[in-house]
Amino acid sequence: MLTSKGISKGTPPPTPFVSAATTALCLSITAFTFVSQGRSGAAMSVAAFILLAMNILVNRKPTFAQLTASVFGLFYCGYLPSFWIKLRNLNIAGPQLQLPGLSSETLATITSYLPTLTVGLVATLTSVACIIAADTGAYFVGKNLGRTKLTEISPKKTVEGAIGGLASSVLVAAGFWQLFGWPGSMAAAAGYGVLTFVSSLFGDLIESIMKRDAGIKDSGNLIPGHGGLLDRMDSYMFSGAVAYFYITLVLPRFGLL
Repeated sequence: MLTSKGISKGTPPPTPFVSAATTALCLSITAFTFVSQGRSGAAMSVAAFILLAMNILVNRKPTFAQLTASVFGLFYCGYLPSFWIKLRNLNIAGPQLQLPGLSSETLATITSYLPTLTVGLVATLTSVACIIAADTGAYFVGKNLGRTKLTEISPKKTVEGAIGGLASSVLVAAGFWQLFGWPGSMAAAAGYGVLTFVSSLFGDLIESIMKRDAGIKDSGNLIPGHGGLLDRMDSYMFSGAVAYFYITLVLPRFGLL
């Protein structure tokens, strides 16, 4: 995005070396998070220092805008995705598969073929399912019933579509609560669905702002007909961090983990 014509008019784009270093450091943050069992804060700090130092060494007179854009790239494409690893690695026992109507023997047989259920696994599955449901519900409700524009940032989004996406996310979260018995109450599951929808919606809007300022329609051309990878993943960027915060800091305070 930074090398696009829109932003390049006001800010010199980074050199190819700095761009390649940014990509490598973003991957390094997620890799370190996986290896270190979730310690992404230190990796982000060191990666930011390395990237800022590179900007100073490579550019004769780097601007503050260039430095902040570089660090934001690390945060957005490296640090935020690392929360999905931290979320999946929450090795907390608790969820139990619940299928009404099946005998305990049948349920035990089914469970034996499944991976060990942890809060991390169930939370990751629930989050992904809620995001997919929110996107799908918002699309179909907005397409058929949408009348009221939600925001000028994304003209195609409507209030009706947002309501449909919210309802879909909450319903899926409630369904997973019925299936796994996690989190500890229906209200907590509904809250999970609401937060997942809000984070996915604003993740989409934030990427729209970045593309608009860059003067581009798609973040890339990796996926024919769908744009770049970020166009498919924008709803996931903040959702992992929000889910991790909700699980580790909110639910335990109310005994609902």
